[in-house]
Formats: sequence, C-alpha cells, structure tokens
Amino acid sequence: MSAAIDTSLTGLYARPDATGAQAAHAAGLNGKRLRQVAEDFEAVFLSEMLRPMFENIEAEAPFGGGPGEDIWRNLQIDEYGKAIARKGGVGIADKVMEHLIRLQEAK
Repeated sequence: MSAAIDTSLTGLYARPDATGAQAAHAAGLNGKRLRQVAEDFEAVFLSEMLRPMFENIEAEAPFGGGPGEDIWRNLQIDEYGKAIARKGGVGIADKVMEHLIRLQEAK
C-alpha cells in the first residue's frame, strides 16, 4: 500500500468486562475506525497474494515496458487489493476485527 503504516492501535486498553463496542470506545477507536484498520490489513494481504499473478505478464510494445511499467503495475495491484477488501474481501478483515476486539477486552 502507498499509505504509511498506521500505529494508532498502540496502547489499546479497556475494562475486562467491556463489550467490543465499549472496548473500542475506551481505546478511542469507534467501530468504523476499527473496521478500516482491519480492511487495510486485508487489502495489503490480498495485494501480496495477487502480485505473483502479474509477474510474467509482459507489456505490449510500443506503450509498455520500462521502470514506469513496474511502478504502475505495483500501484494497480495495490488498488485491486483495496477494491476487493472494500467489497467484502475474503473474510480476513472480519477475523482481524474480532481479534482486535478480543485483545482490547483482555486488557
């Protein structure tokens, strides 16, 4: 992904008896922000899984090739991963979000 790594999840803390929404609120994260973090993780994972599919595809002359082609292709694959994650993904974001909520509740 082209965005910097998000470190806003450091220092998550909530009461052990708090529900997931209460834990996220106590940590300063609402459910929407927590979901975004989980989707970002899924997008990165999906991009890395898609990358090998494009390794042996050669660009057609006269418009393709060169270092610009490599940069563009990497950006395109990152956007594919983001689009798949945004449209529901493969379920990784759901599991990551559940795990983040459990981690918040455990503290």
